[in-house]
Amino acid sequence: MRPKMRQSVFVGLLILLGATGASARSLEAIRTRGALTLCAHPNALPFASKRDVDPGFQIEIARELAKQLKVALEQHWVVNSFQYRRADCDIIMDAIANPAALAEVGLRMSRPYQRSGVALAVRADSGAASLADLRPGQRVGVQVGSIASMTLSKRGVQTSPFVFEDEIMDALAKNEIDAAAVTPAAIGWFNQVHPDAHVRRIPAFEDDPDLNWNVAVGMLSPDEKLRQGLDAALEALLADGTLARIYAHYNVELRSPK
Repeated sequence: MRPKMRQSVFVGLLILLGATGASARSLEAIRTRGALTLCAHPNALPFASKRDVDPGFQIEIARELAKQLKVALEQHWVVNSFQYRRADCDIIMDAIANPAALAEVGLRMSRPYQRSGVALAVRADSGAASLADLRPGQRVGVQVGSIASMTLSKRGVQTSPFVFEDEIMDALAKNEIDAAAVTPAAIGWFNQVHPDAHVRRIPAFEDDPDLNWNVAVGMLSPDEKLRQGLDAALEALLADGTLARIYAHYNVELRSPK
C-alpha cells in the first residue's frame, strides 16, 4: 500500500474508532493481557508492513514501546472498513498531534516524538535550491486534493496530480516532472530502494504551518497510567537513540517536534 492510502487508512480508522465508544484501556489490563495491540497496514513501507525484514518504522517503534511496558506487541492488520470495525487496537502510530481533533474521535495523544510534513524533492541534476528557483513551466508532482497542491496552485506553480506518493517519485526519477511535493519519509525511502536515483530534498515549505506537523502515538481511551507509561517509554527511546536508529534504517531523519 502506498503512502497516500496510508493517510486515508488513518482517517478512516479515526472515524470508526470514534464511533465505537470503546471503554477505557488501562495499563493494568494490557499487562494482564500481556500485549499492547497496534493497528497498522500490512503493506505500506516505510511506515508498516508484514515483512519480517524491514517491517516499517511504525512496527519497530511500537515493538520498542511494548518492551518498555514489559509486554509483547500484537499487530492488527487493517486494510478496509470491515476490518476497522472488528479491530481492537490500543494504539496507532503517526497520529497528527492535534489534541482537539483526536479527542473528537475518542483518541488521546502521547507526547510528540517526530516532526513530519511535506518536502520538495528534485533530481540530483536540478539546479534548484528552493521553490523560487523553479522556472516558469516546470511542473511539481502533487497528490490530488492535497494541501500542498492547493498551496502551490495559489503561488502560480504548475502542478501535475498523482494519487500515490511512490507514483510521484517514479515520475520525478523518469524526468516526467521537475519536482515532487511529498513527505520526507517518501524521499528517504525512495533513495534507499533506488540508490542510483540520488533525489535531493530542498527547503520549500518549512515556514508553512499547514504543511508541517508533529506526530504522536494515538491511544484509544487510555487511562492515565497508560498515557504516562507511553510518554515515559518515548522519552527513554529518544534519550538512548533507539528512535533515531529505527528511522535511520529506513533512511528517514528523526526531527525534533516543535
